[in-house]
Amino acid sequence: MSAGDQTNDGDKPGADTVSAAQVWPEVERAELLARGAALKWASGVFCRPEYLERLGQYRKRESQRTASIHTRLKSMAQSYLEGVGWGLEQLREARAELREASHTLKKAAVESIQNAEGGASLERLREVSINHCQLLATVSNLPRLYSVHGMVLETERLVESRRLLEAHARLMKLERWQDDILWQLHGATGSLSAEDQCLVAKYFSGVGQLVDALAKELWAVVSSALALARQNPTPFVSSVRIVEREEALDRALLEERGSSRGCSRPLPPRRPRCWREHFFQVLEEAVCARFRRVSYLHSRGPGLAGHLSALQHGLMSDLATVRHLLEHCVPPHYKLTRVYLRVSHRCLHAHLTQVTNWDLESGEIFAVLNWVLHIYNSPDMMGDPELVTDLEKEELGPLISTEGVEQLQKKYVQSVRKSVSEWMHKALQVELQDWKRDQEPDTDHEGFYQTSLPTIITQMLEENARVALMIGESLRDQTIQMGLYEMENLLNRFREALVDFGKEYCKDPSNNKTKFYLHYLLASISNCIVLKKSTESLQQQQSSRSVGQFSRTPPNPLAALDRAVRRACRLVMDQLLQDLQPFLPGLLTRSWLLQGAPTPKLCHILEHHLELYARVRPPCRQRLQEETQWLTVVEYVRALMQKRLVCRSEEERWQLAQQMLQDKQLFAEIFLGLEGEVSVPEVNPLGLLPVLADFIRLKDTSMLTLEVSRLAAKYPDVSEEHVSVLLDVRGDVSRDVRAAVLDLLEQSTPPLPAGYRPIFTDILVPPSTIAFCLPTAKCA
Repeated sequence: MSAGDQTNDGDKPGADTVSAAQVWPEVERAELLARGAALKWASGVFCRPEYLERLGQYRKRESQRTASIHTRLKSMAQSYLEGVGWGLEQLREARAELREASHTLKKAAVESIQNAEGGASLERLREVSINHCQLLATVSNLPRLYSVHGMVLETERLVESRRLLEAHARLMKLERWQDDILWQLHGATGSLSAEDQCLVAKYFSGVGQLVDALAKELWAVVSSALALARQNPTPFVSSVRIVEREEALDRALLEERGSSRGCSRPLPPRRPRCWREHFFQVLEEAVCARFRRVSYLHSRGPGLAGHLSALQHGLMSDLATVRHLLEHCVPPHYKLTRVYLRVSHRCLHAHLTQVTNWDLESGEIFAVLNWVLHIYNSPDMMGDPELVTDLEKEELGPLISTEGVEQLQKKYVQSVRKSVSEWMHKALQVELQDWKRDQEPDTDHEGFYQTSLPTIITQMLEENARVALMIGESLRDQTIQMGLYEMENLLNRFREALVDFGKEYCKDPSNNKTKFYLHYLLASISNCIVLKKSTESLQQQQSSRSVGQFSRTPPNPLAALDRAVRRACRLVMDQLLQDLQPFLPGLLTRSWLLQGAPTPKLCHILEHHLELYARVRPPCRQRLQEETQWLTVVEYVRALMQKRLVCRSEEERWQLAQQMLQDKQLFAEIFLGLEGEVSVPEVNPLGLLPVLADFIRLKDTSMLTLEVSRLAAKYPDVSEEHVSVLLDVRGDVSRDVRAAVLDLLEQSTPPLPAGYRPIFTDILVPPSTIAFCLPTAKCA
């Protein structure tokens, strides 16, 4: 080898390297990274001179590793080359197969063109074959075709005479002929042309009319099934048998169509008929029509209760017919009784929904609610044990929804409220007329005054509650609450009437129309007691969950009763005071001290009033007697505070005290004669008179401070003015004693205890007649 050759050979690797670096720049980068990594590793391993002794070992190990890597690379390259060679061989084989397949397809296309030209010559033969098949079908069906018209006419006569089974048998035969002809035409050509189908339909047009006529007669029989069942159920049985035949035909045809593969036989015209489903539709329409004929006959106004009774009778009569007659004329799976119940229930629901929208009176609403909630579900109707077994899995639902029942109950309560309000107004007017009668009020078996008002009100409310309870507790509670509202309104008007009655009497006490004014006031109080008992009885009848349920502000007739009673008692006390008034000015005067004249007359008036109060029912009788006792003492002490009598000596003080004690004894005998009917109050008003008498007859004026302390302790509402008047009545109290007594009273006045009824507060002290007082001394 020459030097030039060596030079050229040495340049080649460099050229290959440059070209490789130009094509794959990553190779150069990878080589640089490898050299850098090797240099880093070598600098780390040979960082000291003594480590250079192992340089041979490292060189040998790296040489072996490099040889191993070269070996794996060569193996991988060899495997890759073998795979590429196998792939190229497969591509050569596929190209050969494609070339062969293309050649075969070209040959098939040429042969197909040749066969198509030959098949065109067979088209005429195909037409001849089709005509031949049609003619063959026509010839084979000529006997049937000749007899179609006659059979149609005969079948029409059978339908008109309601020989339904025979008519249906012939109709099925005609339909079978028509179906066979259509199938033969369909099978001859593989399809049925519209022209052939129209031709067959035209020829057998009478069959379709027969189907309609038979169906018409069939449904006429079904719609009159309830009437026919009682006379002659044979037509109905025939109708059911026809329906079942048709249902079996529909099912067989559908099963045949579903199970066939390939060329499926088409369904005959107007199939499936679904006559069983239509049977139930016609039956439901017949029941609804029969129901409407009954439901709109005298169903409005007072005849509604009779109308509901007629509905009950008609429904149960028809139900008995269905259960005992029609149920045996149909297959068990028809469950005709259940169907009739469902349809009747739906009709009743629609009818009663319409009825509830009418403007009903309370009696009509009661009739509807009672019929819906009680009669309809009673053993006489749907609650019949035999029907319960039929309906155990049937959910009919309520005749009227819960909301509808609540609306009806509200309408009922509103209607009754209007009636109750009118009756209460009339009763109050009668009561006001009774007050002006020229005779005493009537008395009951116990001797208490009474009028017709509480009896009318009580009977009316209790009767309404009793009637409402026949529907249910909810309606009873609403009716009671309504009655309590109306009673509260009545009592408010009653109290106003009492006030007007009192004003009328005050204008002219001698008027004959108010001659028994006091008697009727007492009768009114007794009436309120009766009404209170009735009100409490009505409130007790209410269920606890309904209290305050129907209104945000529940009625409070007891409060209205209390206000009316208080007003009546106030008027009675006013009348007592008016009767006592002529004799009150004579009390605690000089003449009274000498003769005691007015007291017996006052006692006589008190006895008369207390006798009348005995005609009032307790506890108001005791209340009036207590108020009488209280008023007597208050007026007596008020007369003392008038300072009509000022004692001039010790003898007069003793005489005044004795007379006061005698009067107290007379009053006590009157009130003690009530056989303990007067309840003892916390502060006995009659007990005040002996205390005042002791205060007046006390001889030692220095003991007045103790006496005033005792008086203030027992009657904490006594004021300085009252004590000052008592000191004036004594007539022997010095300025110093008076000042000491009043100072003590001012300093030791205790607060009023709870439940204490003031007595001195009702007694006003007349103003002092002293025109001038020295500013440095306390007024005497």
